[in-house]
Amino acid sequence: MQPTNRSSRILLPVKLWFVYFSLVVALGLEYIPSGRLPGLPDWVALVLAFWCVREPLRIGMGAGFAFGLLVDIGLGAAMGQHALAYVVLAYLANGLARRVMWFPPLQQALHLLPVLLLTQLLMVLVRLVAGAEFPGWSYFLSSVSSALLWTPLSFLLLLPQYQPVDRDDNRPI
Repeated sequence: MQPTNRSSRILLPVKLWFVYFSLVVALGLEYIPSGRLPGLPDWVALVLAFWCVREPLRIGMGAGFAFGLLVDIGLGAAMGQHALAYVVLAYLANGLARRVMWFPPLQQALHLLPVLLLTQLLMVLVRLVAGAEFPGWSYFLSSVSSALLWTPLSFLLLLPQYQPVDRDDNRPI
């Protein structure tokens, strides 16, 4: 019996410019001043994890390091804090890519929740080593909200790949 939750549509290859465009949009969302509201997702980590899972040969630790430094600069964080965390995130997401792709998006989110939590834990540890105080347990709600956004983000980022290259009424797919 065939699983009913799988799509029968064939995806086009992703354009590399779209991957980096989505990461730049996530960086812009990260730069929006929000104060210390708990539970706001780490947009760059979420989009980076998505593309590391979907395109492990094209997006990896180099992109994680570069965008991590950009987040550090933009947020005025300890230099290298996000870069270190995003490199580890990219490494783990690339390692999980083959396994995670077999699951529907909701189960993918459950697989990536520990990776997102570890990313935030690394950022907290870097802050603590630098002499900052513990931000509180509500800081980790960001990983939960990121995992909850995994399914809609997957749909949104895969939309350009669903479009057919050319329309043919005689083609069965």
